[in-house]
Amino acid sequence: MLVAGALGVAAAASTPGAAWAHGISGAAADMSVWEFVPLGIEHMLLGWDHLLFIAGIVLLAANLRRAAKLISVFVLGHSTTLIIATLAGWQVNATAVDVVIAMSLVFVGLVGWFGHRDKWRLFGLGVLAFGLIHGVGLSTRLQDLGLPEDGLLVRVIAFNVGIEIGQLLGIVAMVLVGKAFARLTWPAARRYAFATLAVVGVLAAGVLAVLEMTGANAPATTAVGTCTVGPRTERFSGTGGGHPDKDFFEPGEATPDNDFGHVVGDGYVIVQYSPSLPAAQLDQLRTYVTSPEGTRIVGGPAPSDDQELKAIHAFQTLTCTTFDLAALQRFSTGWFNDPRSQ
Repeated sequence: MLVAGALGVAAAASTPGAAWAHGISGAAADMSVWEFVPLGIEHMLLGWDHLLFIAGIVLLAANLRRAAKLISVFVLGHSTTLIIATLAGWQVNATAVDVVIAMSLVFVGLVGWFGHRDKWRLFGLGVLAFGLIHGVGLSTRLQDLGLPEDGLLVRVIAFNVGIEIGQLLGIVAMVLVGKAFARLTWPAARRYAFATLAVVGVLAAGVLAVLEMTGANAPATTAVGTCTVGPRTERFSGTGGGHPDKDFFEPGEATPDNDFGHVVGDGYVIVQYSPSLPAAQLDQLRTYVTSPEGTRIVGGPAPSDDQELKAIHAFQTLTCTTFDLAALQRFSTGWFNDPRSQ
């Protein structure tokens, strides 16, 4: 029954843009615990690679009891690393994880094509390994939304519950599709389904790898003064952090990254500047950050001299190769006028 369902999902995954369907949308800093459940459901229903992997496992298992055991192993893997990595603040390259998950389709496709009778324990170890990797990537995307410090564990658990609900919905949908087209199947369809999984996995992994290496999937940016604004890519630990002792840290002082990670989730703007900034420009920046106009803005020296000035809030990053205080002011004002900053 799942042959038609697996083929249908695989066909959908091979359409343009499918390789980018595994992200998480929205912001999490102000979400209640219960709102993390639908967020997890959304991620799973958009996660075509995850659903295809589950479909391949069910198809390969051939019976519900074995399928349930294998899926439980996968759930154990990604749930464990999702919770641990989020609480510990571990982050990885999410695209690299997507490539690995795409290769998991190749794994289950090849196993199904060539057969692996009496090797279920070995196959289960592979399923567990992919689950552990998937959980770390999922944690990275979740942390990028700006998680609150309070009640973090219960929110991650609620998110994981949503993932499992979405996974169950996906399996039910595949079963229904399989039943609807049961009469159209043929004896070789099961083997062709495994071949399709492997081909889709290779194509998706190749496309993602090429786009990552060439930068073709880099997010679009817009100009603000002499600077550019794009989606936020900077990450702060936030683990064990609180509000900084002061608003502005001098070039010779250490920047409290944990504290900055904490307040960015509270709607603050984080300013990073080059330690070699001229004294006059440094004075202008210090005055702005510490003035009433700079309320909910904190600043400190950047870890490198790549940019003269950078500003970050929960969603976007302002990057300036030259000092442009006016652009920083426009960027900050625009964010504080956004209801999401409250």
